[in-house]
Amino acid sequence: MNRICVFCGSSNGDLEAYAEGAAVFGSLLAKRNIGLVYGGASVGLMGAVADAVLRANGDVTGVIPQSLVDKEIAHPSLTNMHIVETMHERKALMADLSDGFVALPGGIGTLEELFEMWTWAQLGLHDKPCVLLNIVGYYDQLIGFLDKMTDSGYLKEASRLQLQVAYSPEEAMIACEG
Repeated sequence: MNRICVFCGSSNGDLEAYAEGAAVFGSLLAKRNIGLVYGGASVGLMGAVADAVLRANGDVTGVIPQSLVDKEIAHPSLTNMHIVETMHERKALMADLSDGFVALPGGIGTLEELFEMWTWAQLGLHDKPCVLLNIVGYYDQLIGFLDKMTDSGYLKEASRLQLQVAYSPEEAMIACEG
């Protein structure tokens, strides 16, 4: 495992535990000499996870569209920064650069990114781990809905199991490492 892609919010959310969890996960990546690939922003949980990796002298690769660079939210201190034109290019490059995917708390962009990677796994386009890091129950209702989808016959059990759920940064690392 060389690099983990993290999807997460560009805001901190309403609980300090989200940023604390992001920082712990970033520190764990650096301690295990696993690089971070993420959306390249300096704000919110995105900034928290990147800053934690950088503080621990880890490797951080950002992938950000030019439109977000123009809004001055690009992180200024990353190991590598890839500037792309579109969000589609961003996701494709992040996927290519990564050996697994972890979603921290976030909004619809976070879900869209994770669900695309999970869908690609379901279709057999990759066999990289997809992990939902459920910090202080943030994703409890989503997990319940995914279970409902499975119970209702819209999501096969094998596909449901491709999205692993972790309840701590340490569990997320274990899920990524196999």
